[in-house]
Amino acid sequence: MPLIPKSFLSRGQKRAHDAEEADESEVIVPRRFSAQYKLGILVEIEAVTQKDQAGQILRRGGLYSSLISEWRRQRERGMLEAMGGKQRGPKTDKLAAENKRLREQLALLAERLGKAEELIEALRNAFTLLRGISCKSDEAK
Repeated sequence: MPLIPKSFLSRGQKRAHDAEEADESEVIVPRRFSAQYKLGILVEIEAVTQKDQAGQILRRGGLYSSLISEWRRQRERGMLEAMGGKQRGPKTDKLAAENKRLREQLALLAERLGKAEELIEALRNAFTLLRGISCKSDEAK
């Protein structure tokens, strides 16, 4: 860019000029605010009595009024309270959970089947014994 004072440049030219001067290694990361911070700012803004005090709070935090409006909508929908205790870690896979539940159920049913087969075998042996005793008593008569 030519050596022209920045005040004479249009907005687009200023942005282009600033982009040329900016270090390429800088990456702009959007700010993230915790639910606790959002609720604290909302309470603080709603507690003020004069408009300029709310503006001071916004300037202090580098916030825009549109953010406050969005945070109010989130609070009304209950999203901020829900964000407080966010669970960390990988999301559970529904298919994996279903698979685990079915495997546990299969193991339980296999155990019950084994017990039932043992009981049937015991009853078969008892029946055979009783039949043998009954036949011997019939022959003895």
